[in-house]
Amino acid sequence: MSFGEYVVSRWDTLSLAAAEHALVVAIAILIATLIGVAVGLLSYDSPRVRGSSIAVSAAILTIPSLALLTLLIPITGLGWGSTLVSLVVYAFLPIIRNTVTGLNGLDAATVEAGRGMGLTRTRVLLQVQLPLAWPLILAGVRISAQMLIGIAAIAAFVDGPGLGNQIFEGLSRLGSVNSLNATLAGTLGVVVIAILFDLFFFAVRLLTTPRGLRVRP
Repeated sequence: MSFGEYVVSRWDTLSLAAAEHALVVAIAILIATLIGVAVGLLSYDSPRVRGSSIAVSAAILTIPSLALLTLLIPITGLGWGSTLVSLVVYAFLPIIRNTVTGLNGLDAATVEAGRGMGLTRTRVLLQVQLPLAWPLILAGVRISAQMLIGIAAIAAFVDGPGLGNQIFEGLSRLGSVNSLNATLAGTLGVVVIAILFDLFFFAVRLLTTPRGLRVRP
């Protein structure tokens, strides 16, 4: 069976796996962004807290994904639970680091101008600093999303959702009928999802960032 014939014959299974893959990454990125940006906002002006949050998130990123997924099984079980938790914690470092860097890299005069207009510290943070730091924060979210798309495929080892099941199914019976087609279909599906996510974040950057603040992808 040719690759094209394989894709057509397995389209329902492949499309469902691709949708689950994209969904689990999207949910993880949303949760990680909310938590990561909040941590960055709370820690950017405190060297000790800032250093600790970045160090912890960096340490988590050094844990092999298969090991973390396995360690989570007794706590969150097989499938979506372990997959989602692991993806969320892996996404923290780029988001927290870029939030902290973006907020600390702003021109002090701009911040003082906001305070001079009578804005409270919280309003300056939310209405002046955060919008100006947004391009760099979004870049961190974009990096995390691309990273998670690949990691999500490994979640097949703990019965997680997504295209990893197709990839490892093919690898486990390499040499048999359609094994290469299954591996190739899963791999190309992950690549397509990565491209679509990247296009999505490119569009978000254009729509949410003033022209003068846009940075190159």
